[in-house]
Amino acid sequence: MQLERIQAALRAQGVDAWLFFDHHHRDPIAYRILGLPEAMATRRWYYLVPATGEPRKLVHRIESGALDSLPGERREYAQWTELEGGLRGLLAGLPGHPKLAMQYSPGCQLPAVSLVDAGTVEQIRALGCEAVSSADLIAHFDAFWTPAMAASHNTAGRIVDEAIQGAFAHVRKSLDRGEGLNEYQLQQWILDRLVAGGLAPEGPPIVGVNAHAGDPHYQPAASGSSPIRPGDVLLLDVWGRMNQSGSAYYDVTWMGYVLRAEEQQVPDRFAKVFAIAAAARDAGIRRVQDALAAKRGLCGFEVDQTVRGVIRAAGLDEFFIHRTGHSLGREIHASGANMDDYETHDVRQILPHTAFTIEPGIYCPHGEPFGVRTEINMYVGDEAAEVTGPIQREIVRI
Repeated sequence: MQLERIQAALRAQGVDAWLFFDHHHRDPIAYRILGLPEAMATRRWYYLVPATGEPRKLVHRIESGALDSLPGERREYAQWTELEGGLRGLLAGLPGHPKLAMQYSPGCQLPAVSLVDAGTVEQIRALGCEAVSSADLIAHFDAFWTPAMAASHNTAGRIVDEAIQGAFAHVRKSLDRGEGLNEYQLQQWILDRLVAGGLAPEGPPIVGVNAHAGDPHYQPAASGSSPIRPGDVLLLDVWGRMNQSGSAYYDVTWMGYVLRAEEQQVPDRFAKVFAIAAAARDAGIRRVQDALAAKRGLCGFEVDQTVRGVIRAAGLDEFFIHRTGHSLGREIHASGANMDDYETHDVRQILPHTAFTIEPGIYCPHGEPFGVRTEINMYVGDEAAEVTGPIQREIVRI
């Protein structure tokens, strides 16, 4: 645990303390930030990090060692009638009506942060405290990338990129040999190459043709998957991280089109929709890079507004049905700012040494049975932001 840095951040944000709480491992963020092993947690524990002074612990007597790896005085409770007194003791010494950061989001506006149950928030408020969201603190201490994470991301990226391009070639070879190939078979072919390359994917990649490409989280099944044929639009959304502790995910989406014998180019109706999505993606990239160059703060919702604005100007915004991008880190959907003013209004700032995706999609426009998505990853350094892999400029001709 980075105690001094956490306390400095609390003082900078005008927060009196950060109260961590868990029961049955409901809050994985707390375990990561505190560096706690995931031991038995069948009883509630509380860990208070004040803006100044020593941390304090409150644990149940039958799991009294739950927080022994952390600094601070330990208090214990057993009966429910002891719990309130234990909490009052935990909070002793804080200013009157203290402001406590918790894994809480008003109105559950940021679901990934809103991990403390409503009853516990009520319990803390009843003791005269103000519960505030720890969302910005989490971004500083959980979404932050180390140099080793950045290096692992780049290594994973090379493996993922090779698997995607290899998959497009595999489709062509299978068709030329007259062999049938469906979505599920291609998905498993990609997955085998990711694992062979040393990656630990969180679930299999998305492989969808035509109308299935218009379903953002479609997953092919072993039975009932669509065959891949000439004239099909093919979406590949592939992600993974190196199979080692602390590695960071790489997550991209590419589009292909399976040429018919008489075709040399991707049909205009597909190419034009992809070009709009790509222009929206590039507008988002520029918004981030321009803000950093000008040393201006930038929130996740602002990037979404920029990207969505391009698609809206083309008259296709009703077919863009998810946020623009998500935080990226040790989890595929990490705990930093999302590029979102659609599913949520994400006011968290994009911070140095964090990463995220930009992935606009246009799905079944005007009822047509196809969809497109283009996805890149961005890493934000101290003074600049960069796309960490190749950027797709046009639909791949297969």
